[in-house]
Amino acid sequence: MTATGSLARTVAASLRAYPGFPEPGVLFQDLGPLYATPGLLTELASAVIDRYAGAFDAVAAIEARGFVLGAAVAQQARKPLVLARKAGKLPGELHTVTYSLEYGEAVLQTQAGVFAPGVRVLLVDDVLATGGTLAAAGRLVELGGGRVAGYAVVVTIAPLGGPRRLAGIPGFSVLTLPGENADGAGDPP
Repeated sequence: MTATGSLARTVAASLRAYPGFPEPGVLFQDLGPLYATPGLLTELASAVIDRYAGAFDAVAAIEARGFVLGAAVAQQARKPLVLARKAGKLPGELHTVTYSLEYGEAVLQTQAGVFAPGVRVLLVDDVLATGGTLAAAGRLVELGGGRVAGYAVVVTIAPLGGPRRLAGIPGFSVLTLPGENADGAGDPP
């Protein structure tokens, strides 16, 4: 599901595209200007919470850019926040998933024991492209004993296949970008 109206238009107007980052052929979508706009993060978090009202018990935010919206959603919804981190950032016993990005491989981890058995977890990231990062985060939730309640992103780049890859999971995006060669799903490795 994609939001419509003024919020989607505001997001579209705030995006900055960087061709060739982090490598040639990639068109990186920078959401920095959205977060720099006073009040917009609160509005984005409210849209996510409205979409999933009563459907989640915890938020899993994906490093690094998913932390921004994920923290805002968890705070406003008064739900626990779990951070899905890159390799080597968390102490203790970990759950680890390796996955492919558009421009390489990556690893996500969560600490063991952060999800209560059966807890309904909302996955939050900034951009959905191929769906690899969100699928990996979903696997971490399952390894930890939780259930994926859905996913929420600010921007979806539909032609890269993420919505198809995550078809069995309820999804929400504020803005869907059409077109070819419009990447930006994850942070550079």
